[in-house]
Parts: sequence; structure tokens; C-alpha cells
Amino acid sequence: MLFTEIIKTNKDFTKAYKKGRFSANNLIAVYFIPNRRPYNRIGITTSKKIGNAVRRNRARRIIRAAYRNTEKHFPIGFDIIFVARTDIISVKSTDIERFIKQRVLREMNKPFKSNKRKTQ
Repeated sequence: MLFTEIIKTNKDFTKAYKKGRFSANNLIAVYFIPNRRPYNRIGITTSKKIGNAVRRNRARRIIRAAYRNTEKHFPIGFDIIFVARTDIISVKSTDIERFIKQRVLREMNKPFKSNKRKTQ
């Protein structure tokens, strides 16, 4: 992965869940938040609802392959969290790539609202 590091701390995952925006379908949910760094960071989560370790690892491989193929389209400077859903086992990475290109990238290019309030 060219412009990417891995998110490993729970604090970073929680920040993206609580303060970030998201886009989702029946296969995957994607949370993203600007990180003010010159590179992207990704995290992938798969719950036990997906199945045993073999199925969870397959889901992670599918997500990683889809991200790798669309990485050059992502804007730089985001934390991106991919959350696998139960239907992901029956698809290929091209289905995830299509979702990323059609919905996620469009949402990421919209401006983020500032949390600062205007004072008078």
C-alpha cells in the first residue's frame, strides 16, 4: 500500500466511530475522519458474527484487496475504518471496489464541518 499505514490503537478506532462520517451498504461500513497527516491510515474490523477465523480472515483479505486497487483515488490525510458485515463472505473484491468508487469517495470529497462555534 503506497500511501497508507495501519491503525492499531483502540483510541483511533473509537475517534473515527464517534467523530467521523460514514458510508455503508449490506457488505461493509466505512468510517472516515481527517487525520492531518501526509498519508492515510486504515483499520479493518471483522466481528465474530461473520464466522470463524477463516471467514474473518477472508473478509479482511477481500477488503484489503479492494482498498489496494482503489488506493490511488483516495484523498490523502484520512483515517479510514472498514467494518465488515455478514454478507461480505459471498462477494469478490470488485463489489467492494465498486461501492468505494461510487459512494465512499464521493462522501470523502465533501467538506467536513468544523466543530468550532462562531463567537460574536
